[in-house]
Amino acid sequence: MDSLITAAARALAAGDPLGALKRIALREDAPALALRGIAMAQLGEHARARILLRSAARAFGPKEAVARARCVIAEAEVALASRDLGWAAKALDAARATLEAHGDRVNAAHARYLQARHLLLAGRLDETESLLARMDATTLPSASQAAHELLLAGIAMRRIRTKAARAALARAEDAARRAGIAALAAEVESAFRLLSTPVARLIARGDTRPLLLEEVEALLASEALVVDACRHAIRDARGVVSLATRPVLFALARMLAEAWPSDVPRDTLVARVFRLRLADESHRARLRVEMARLRAVLRPLAEVNATERGFLLAPNGAREVLVLAQPVEERHAAVLAILADGESWSTSSLALGLRTSQRTVQRALESLAAAGKVASFGRGRARRWLLPPVPGFATRLLLPPALPVD
Repeated sequence: MDSLITAAARALAAGDPLGALKRIALREDAPALALRGIAMAQLGEHARARILLRSAARAFGPKEAVARARCVIAEAEVALASRDLGWAAKALDAARATLEAHGDRVNAAHARYLQARHLLLAGRLDETESLLARMDATTLPSASQAAHELLLAGIAMRRIRTKAARAALARAEDAARRAGIAALAAEVESAFRLLSTPVARLIARGDTRPLLLEEVEALLASEALVVDACRHAIRDARGVVSLATRPVLFALARMLAEAWPSDVPRDTLVARVFRLRLADESHRARLRVEMARLRAVLRPLAEVNATERGFLLAPNGAREVLVLAQPVEERHAAVLAILADGESWSTSSLALGLRTSQRTVQRALESLAAAGKVASFGRGRARRWLLPPVPGFATRLLLPPALPVD
């Protein structure tokens, strides 16, 4: 490489995209196109960056397999930054294999980290952990070590393991400081802030208050009977009952928990759970059937007793009944939660992240847009959706898809 290309590459490695562009902004050769693409990505111009990186990959000849593979990896990273989860994972895997075959261990490891970040954004925590467990970051550069620890911290946060998350972030902070990259240090600092930002709400005896992640962890480890509205499960110190596929039963359990230690009138249960203004005998009969089903599934943890006017939740061993609720609750709260990271998302990527159909996501976005809660830019396949982060809450940490019941 000539001196300008070398100087631009060093500037990008140090997180100085403007310094790199001063040297190569007018050049159209393959190395310059690749570096310009990386510089535009660092400046946030993701669409332009992907165009430049694709042009660079085409400009490199067939004998320059390593350079072309690096372009593929760079484009995959830009796609992740722009929340495009639909990019070809097979192309990234092929690029990684090429780099490993040619001895480029650092960039091959970076490709694996991109795969892990993709899995983490999609809420596939077990696969992310398995991939990271096969990697040894200690022999890699400081920037790669920081990326490794950030991924471990992300997994720990989503699994509500605060101590492990803090330890991973401390190691990431140290690696970022050694790397000397300001953007990486800012990412670590942003992750640290999530630990001091409320992620959920506690509802108990008619009162509501926000909870930090470590408070959620303590709550789930307590002796109380917890109705977890983030994962649609009910738990105490002895076990967990998942009602993720039984929304009516969970809605009944939550109403009983919010009213505890009082009972809930039958007509109130019918009106809120079955969404009926007036209840007749057929609706009360249906309520009795659903309560019998709820009583059967909750038997290991609690009793559901009939009272003169309604039903009462009676925990078997716990002294307290608490409700753990999402910080934002409305019809399309999951869509708002995943958009609350401040990035722009395509409908296809939202569907992947929420594990639902693209058409379902489109209907949700149309409803939210009509209410003025989300905005979009672009047209057709280039359309992206976004909203400002929900003030004061780290909603992303408690997305239901990201927190399977252990």
